[in-house]
Amino acid sequence: MHEITLFVPGRLCLFGEHTDWAGMYRTVNSQLEKGYAVVSGIEQGIYARVERSADFEVSSELELYGHESLKCPMETERLLEVAREGGFFSYVAGVASYINDNYHVGGVKITVTRMDLPIKSGLSSSAAICVLVARAFNRLYKLKMNTKGEMQAAFRGEQRTPSRCGRLDQACAYGVKPVLMEFDGMEMEPSELRPGASFTWVIANLMAGKDTIRILGDLNKCFPFAETELDKRVQEALGRDNKELIGRVVDRITAGDAPGLGMLMDEAQRLFDTKVAPASAELEAPVLHRVLQDKGVRGYVYGAKGVGSQGDGTVQFLAKSPADAAGLVAYLDKTFGMPAFTLTLKPGQAVKRAIIPLAGFGTRLFPATKGVRKGFLPLLDRDGLLKPSLLILLEQLDEAGIDEIRLVIGEDDEAEYERLFGELPLEYEEKLPEEKRSYERLMERIHDKISYQVQRERLGFGHAVYQCRDFVQNEAVLLLLGDMVYQTQADRNCCRQIMDEYTECGRTTIGIQEIPLERVPHYGILHGQWEDARSRRMHVDRMVEKPTDDYAAEYLGVPDQAGEKHYYATFGQYVLTPRVFTELGRLIENGRMSGGEFQLTDALIAVCETEGMAAYLPDGESFDIGLPENYRIAMARFGRE
Repeated sequence: MHEITLFVPGRLCLFGEHTDWAGMYRTVNSQLEKGYAVVSGIEQGIYARVERSADFEVSSELELYGHESLKCPMETERLLEVAREGGFFSYVAGVASYINDNYHVGGVKITVTRMDLPIKSGLSSSAAICVLVARAFNRLYKLKMNTKGEMQAAFRGEQRTPSRCGRLDQACAYGVKPVLMEFDGMEMEPSELRPGASFTWVIANLMAGKDTIRILGDLNKCFPFAETELDKRVQEALGRDNKELIGRVVDRITAGDAPGLGMLMDEAQRLFDTKVAPASAELEAPVLHRVLQDKGVRGYVYGAKGVGSQGDGTVQFLAKSPADAAGLVAYLDKTFGMPAFTLTLKPGQAVKRAIIPLAGFGTRLFPATKGVRKGFLPLLDRDGLLKPSLLILLEQLDEAGIDEIRLVIGEDDEAEYERLFGELPLEYEEKLPEEKRSYERLMERIHDKISYQVQRERLGFGHAVYQCRDFVQNEAVLLLLGDMVYQTQADRNCCRQIMDEYTECGRTTIGIQEIPLERVPHYGILHGQWEDARSRRMHVDRMVEKPTDDYAAEYLGVPDQAGEKHYYATFGQYVLTPRVFTELGRLIENGRMSGGEFQLTDALIAVCETEGMAAYLPDGESFDIGLPENYRIAMARFGRE
């Protein structure tokens, strides 16, 4: 089994620290309130290469780990011995033992290649490595765990170590996005939040240290039943008071109200200092409070509070703007000698999955498609390699950061696609020059991201896309057309550009290209108003499939600043929100076809009318290779500088 590369971020508890373990006490005292927290992954974390192995192995050349390594048989008792010893290897061994108990797997070799996540600073580096181990087993052995499943496995594994972590730590499994978490006894329910605007945090290491075990020990004395007034105040703060505060926090995040959210950060800190901190001398945190009260700091921020278990570990600030965030980072370093980094939460979160429909026979390319799938038709790429067009798409998806790719294929087609990715016989591989061997290894890595969806009935483009409704897991997904290829001279490829635009606006986003009026009858045409000064992002108010040029001239021209009309067609790349799949489901359930097929355009029109839709003009060019004359153009022009 070849290597795959993984990244898992640290996590930042924005609000609701300590409520995860406090909520667990409801198994003993049902009168306690549930725990609630808002948690986000951060942009720093742990990077590793992973591959199958006979044993469980973890190593790193990083100075942080002192060049120590672990090699242990995949036997639960041996792994538990390591887990009970404490230290870094206890976390990884705990998760491996849990996986071994519950799944039929072999071993895993993990090589930590990079770590930019501060340790022992309230950002849960231990949870990140636990999630990384769970994800490694999941991906390498195709265990079919979803994100919540990986999170549960990481938590159960860490519970086998002396750390006894809380439930919110493993929220890093969800990546860099805010998650509302509810804790009721041993049950945990996460739900992703969609910010109404961009929020910029600064997180700083207080460079002072704290005793987390002492903090947890002192606060746990206040549970499960309140015996003193102090116990009662701690339970109120982590229960009733926190629930009310978190409700307002969610409202401010979804409304995009940064000043209001900053005020709630200050309020949360006052509540913690008044009711919780008196329970542990470790929570006096003089360094934290000196920074929170610094007048220079307050000029950059809307609000600030401690992180994680609180104490003198880490502090978080909600900056007034990205420029203020940069200024604060410099100020903290100059004034206090405290290293800091930023975290930006945007309205739309990262797209990690992609769909490519390929089930069509390719009638217009017959007789070539009698002998070869249309996705295998070759093009000369700019690196000098002659590649099947599908590989060009897959390579760009990989470059754009897509983690999972679903190919929609016809019945009995999987073996043909698998042959493309199968191991090259050694006698042939040895004849290849190094650059082509390197590309073979890239193909192997991309193959690990691919799964297949069989479309048994050919009922249209919308029907093909809808077959992938379970694959998208109620998240945004990138859709590419299987008979188009794309190129750009920009630093980001076209896929990445469209994905980044969705992340910024949070709406279904369609890539567009300008075409002459005489070409509009061949495309889906979009009309709207530009939302930015560069005339790149459009708020779509109308979408028409293959209109006449007379209709387009009267209703679909988009004026530029000089008043001249331009026409914009679909580019062949879409970021689809879950609402698109809801609308497709309604079309199919009600048998609403257009031209005898279920059309994606009909669902997009419905989304445009309900929750709104964006179009984006990428810096790049698309080539339609679904027609012989267009394929000839692509062969002549694609890959040229």
